[in-house]
Amino acid sequence: MALRINYNFQAEFGHVNILKTERNLNTSLERLETGYRINSAKDDAAGLFIADQLNLVASALDQGVRNSQDGISAAQIAETSLAQIYDKLVTIYTKAEQAANDTNASLNRKALQGDINQLIDAIDRIAKATEFNGKKLLNGDFKNQYIHYGPRADQKLSISIDSATAADLGAYAVKGDGQSTSDATKTLSSLITATDFEYNSASDTITVQGVDLSAAFTSGQMIDAKTLADAINKNADLQAKGIEASATNKSVAGTAFSTVSIGTGGLTIDVYVGPETTADFTLTYASGTSLSLTQLIDDINTKAKENNLNLVAKDEGGKLVLETEGETIALEVTAGSGTTIDLGTLIEDASGSVSGGNTGSAVKVGDLTVLSAESFAYDFTGVSSPTGGLGIAATGTATHESLRANAKVDTNENAEYTMKLINAIIKKVDKMRADLGSIQINLETIIQNNEFSAVQTREAESRIRNVDFAKEMANFTKQQTLMQSGMAMLAQANQLPQLVLQLLR
Repeated sequence: MALRINYNFQAEFGHVNILKTERNLNTSLERLETGYRINSAKDDAAGLFIADQLNLVASALDQGVRNSQDGISAAQIAETSLAQIYDKLVTIYTKAEQAANDTNASLNRKALQGDINQLIDAIDRIAKATEFNGKKLLNGDFKNQYIHYGPRADQKLSISIDSATAADLGAYAVKGDGQSTSDATKTLSSLITATDFEYNSASDTITVQGVDLSAAFTSGQMIDAKTLADAINKNADLQAKGIEASATNKSVAGTAFSTVSIGTGGLTIDVYVGPETTADFTLTYASGTSLSLTQLIDDINTKAKENNLNLVAKDEGGKLVLETEGETIALEVTAGSGTTIDLGTLIEDASGSVSGGNTGSAVKVGDLTVLSAESFAYDFTGVSSPTGGLGIAATGTATHESLRANAKVDTNENAEYTMKLINAIIKKVDKMRADLGSIQINLETIIQNNEFSAVQTREAESRIRNVDFAKEMANFTKQQTLMQSGMAMLAQANQLPQLVLQLLR
């Protein structure tokens, strides 16, 4: 019971509790009005820090999704343009195939070349015009470009798109014009040893892009473009790198063939096709007879057919033409007394006459072409220039053969090469498209992950920042009740000092 009138402890105590209840009631009311448990740092300092960081990450994840979608859009535009370029390349390929047919006159091939040039111009325009948001995509500028996909610094994906312009679009090639060697006084085995037209396992090297191909040859064999091309094409490592090879061999005698009168001792011609130094067949002509170009061609073709050899003999303007599918062509000639035969009438770039019981020989190595969409190195030490027969620098790197400069169809030879070149370019374009497809798949995966991560991050933030309405409503009701009871009790406390008056009566 209060016995003092200058200080009412009960009233003061009730007032303080009412103020406390009012603050709690206002906080609860604010939370119910905003839906947030944390409306300022005083509500939960640590919780505010954590929630703000989670909100930052969620917002950044959303932006990463938008960035990735822009990356997909750019890749889709580039891939669509490359699809158009692919269509143009297919048309060029078919026109080159048409031009390769020798039923075409020069005017036909000129017209086809004009069509191809127009298609090349179209490819160039597509490559130079393709862009996204003002950035060129296929002219070589879009290299090492980053798509920032993550919520943190340096979370980025690098994108590079090679140039698809007519000058840059092409293949890498190593081309060798098969060499010839001859000697009117040497047997074939002596000739290839003396001129280094044979493979020597102790000193020669045959590698392409670091892959050793020497197992394709045996020491003492002749250098053979077809054998090397087959070794390249059968090698799984080189296939995986997109490196392919082809070989052809056409020997056109430099001198027109004159009928040979066969003297005493007759005439024998051993014919070799491929790298082996054992004759595939022998042509024998008795003394007292004569050998015409027609007879020689018939005999060669007959024997080649009997022995299942890829060798065809022809007459072109009175000159002997020998063709294989890239295999080396070699002849060893033994002329008896009174017989003279010029090696230059038998093999391209050969020279010297065999006569008087001597033996001479001549060799023509095939032409080798190695193509790839990507650059590659090679080492043909000992089997190529300046020694050997492949007609290629001993070591080096493939030369870039551009679409613009090398798509020629004016001759059968050029048209055939253009087909090979376009095929390699198509593989390059397909790889570019495949890479862009992989980028799109990667970005779509990133988008999916970002979207799920953003949802989970916002859920984590919500648990910290947002109010639990059921719980807060219960607290609000409690504080409201306390406020009402507090006000009632304060009114009672204010009446207590009046009891002192009873003592003063």
